[in-house]
Amino acid sequence: MAILSLALKSLFNRRYTAGLILISIALSVSLLLTVERLRVESRNSFAHTISGTDLVVGARSGSINLLLYSIFRIGDATNNISWKSYKKFAEHDLVKWTIPISLGDSHKGYRVMGTNQDYFRYYKYGNKNSLTFNQGQPFKQVYEAVLGQEVARKLGYQVGEKIIIAHGAGKTSFTLHDDKPFEVVGILQPTGTPVDRTVHVPLEGIEAIHKDWIAGRQVAGLQISAEEALEKNLTPKAITAFLVGLKSKIATFRVQRAINDYRKEPLLAILPGVALQQLWDMMGVAENALLVVTVLVVFVGLIGMLTVMLAGLNERRREMAILRSVGARPGHILLLVTGESLLLSLLGIALGLLLLYTGLVLGQPVIESRYGLHLPIGFPSLREWIILGLVGTSSLIIGLIPGYRAYRYSLSDGMSMRI
Repeated sequence: MAILSLALKSLFNRRYTAGLILISIALSVSLLLTVERLRVESRNSFAHTISGTDLVVGARSGSINLLLYSIFRIGDATNNISWKSYKKFAEHDLVKWTIPISLGDSHKGYRVMGTNQDYFRYYKYGNKNSLTFNQGQPFKQVYEAVLGQEVARKLGYQVGEKIIIAHGAGKTSFTLHDDKPFEVVGILQPTGTPVDRTVHVPLEGIEAIHKDWIAGRQVAGLQISAEEALEKNLTPKAITAFLVGLKSKIATFRVQRAINDYRKEPLLAILPGVALQQLWDMMGVAENALLVVTVLVVFVGLIGMLTVMLAGLNERRREMAILRSVGARPGHILLLVTGESLLLSLLGIALGLLLLYTGLVLGQPVIESRYGLHLPIGFPSLREWIILGLVGTSSLIIGLIPGYRAYRYSLSDGMSMRI
């Protein structure tokens, strides 16, 4: 206790230098824990982009490609699925529900997805969370649209406004379906998933705006108005993909095999959880690189502490000599200097935790509303405690270096005058 009291008084006597070291360690620890928590929660959010769905079905290609365009709205399908094939599996005895998806159009850089009412009823994300509305309601008519939170926020849309869909998925399109505008009838709550960046319209709406198109091109001289299109048969001829929910999890592989072996059309059924894990593993290099950079920041903070303590030892030789002259042993000097570094690191860890939780309290609502990422304000996880323990242990080891040097200082070396 005497050593601890002496270490506190010594640090207080050098409070400005010690304060800078303390702030450096606190900021490093806070950054490390913030990145770790963001990494963990981002991974959880990514893994729960879609939940409660047993199979994702599309044209035969790769499982990652199918996941990217059907769930993340990235890239394009190699082919479409005929409506007949979709209906066959939608009416399968083991299938509880299906959600058809039709892609290929966009609105100001955001993907437009054609679907039906079952999307709002069965689609789930996170921990099996259902889609909820911030404003309005699901579409009911052909020319109605429901916007994801990001689309509405970035483009400044409100319920009741009219939007024009563009042909193709690019950010810039010179082909607009401006003769058939859609009315915004609903805006979804943020989910932190690609749903936020999607414009949802009925499958019939996708068919209606393409009634005067043949083979992906608008036919010159063939003009069908919005009202005339409503009188046509708006049953889709093909869709891009569909999601499947089964009556029993036991039937998952049986239905998957039936779809993959379907002879009338080359189809691919994937388990979304498995494909998500494969996709995340592909991005693991960036995740690890970010963690390494953050660890290096903490390491630099500890090296800064070492540098300052070593630089200050020459100025403290007389202090050490006086301590020796009043009965302090070399081991006491070692404990004093090492204890100072450990004490600084522990105070830095405590201050870093305070900064972390202050940031979470202030930033959680903003992050959740803008990005749909929930950062829990709870006790540190086991991994975080291990990280903090490693920081404390590292500071103790680093503190042994100046402690050993002080240990070797002799009484005569400290009391003698050097010119």
